[in-house]
Amino acid sequence: MRNLTLPALIAVGVVFIVMNSAFIIDQAEQGIIVQLGEPIGDVIDEPGLHWRIPFIQEVRRFDKRLLSWDGDVSQIPTLGREFIIVDTTARWRIVDPLQFLRSVRDEIGARSRLDDILDSVTRDIVSNTELEEIVRSADWQVDVSQLAEEEIDALAETDLERPKKGRKQLEDEMLEAASRLMPELGIELVDVRIKRINYIDQVRQQVEERMISERRSIAARFRSEGEGRSQQILGEMERELRRIRSEAERRAQEIIGAADAEATRIYGEAFGQDPEFYAFFKTLESYRAIGDNTTLMLDADSDFFRYLQSITGQR
Repeated sequence: MRNLTLPALIAVGVVFIVMNSAFIIDQAEQGIIVQLGEPIGDVIDEPGLHWRIPFIQEVRRFDKRLLSWDGDVSQIPTLGREFIIVDTTARWRIVDPLQFLRSVRDEIGARSRLDDILDSVTRDIVSNTELEEIVRSADWQVDVSQLAEEEIDALAETDLERPKKGRKQLEDEMLEAASRLMPELGIELVDVRIKRINYIDQVRQQVEERMISERRSIAARFRSEGEGRSQQILGEMERELRRIRSEAERRAQEIIGAADAEATRIYGEAFGQDPEFYAFFKTLESYRAIGDNTTLMLDADSDFFRYLQSITGQR
């Protein structure tokens, strides 16, 4: 039994040593063998089975793929002293595992260094840039023909100017400035992007109040223009009404005049056939106007008295 137990133990020991000596590098990984805290040999970047001295050496694995970095949301003043909230992100990869191991040890250390570098670079560039350059792209422009009149009036002169840099160039400047410090970390910085820009609460409230004030100013101008137009329309309506009334009165007078002339003509033709009857008729009309208590003083030779006398005589 003892003879059988010893070979078994030896076999188990050999298997244990082999298992602790062999290690596999994945296609997305690269590794470094470390002995007593110091790297030994070259970087292992070929995927497959590799060997090490068990119990003395260990393998540090590093990702070959692109890694992401998300910065802390920071309050930064722009060149125009507007305080804004800036949220940035970046992509990076480990290109020199040996230098990476010596400088930052692991990904946690690398992210800490990236926090310091990228936050500092972002703050420096944003604080030396106008807000319009940060929020606009280089090809940004305003098509005035697509705007309403009140929107054009609300624009300032700088609102129509194309940015000198634009956000893309600012991001490129951040990438260039930060990349200068990456070789000493064994890192390649692929890109830097601004995810979000917003005003801080205090400035946002001021901006909202300014927008409300501008809208109220435009509304007041519209009301003023509307009232002016209303008065103009009412004035034109009053003038047109007076013209119509004047024209109607003139036309009425013309019609009345024509009717009176026609009546006079007819009367003239009718009474011209017998003047004596006309005089008699007009006298009768005068009698009709005399009331019961009317006293007349007439000349004896008056035609009026003559007709009256003739009528009385006939009775």
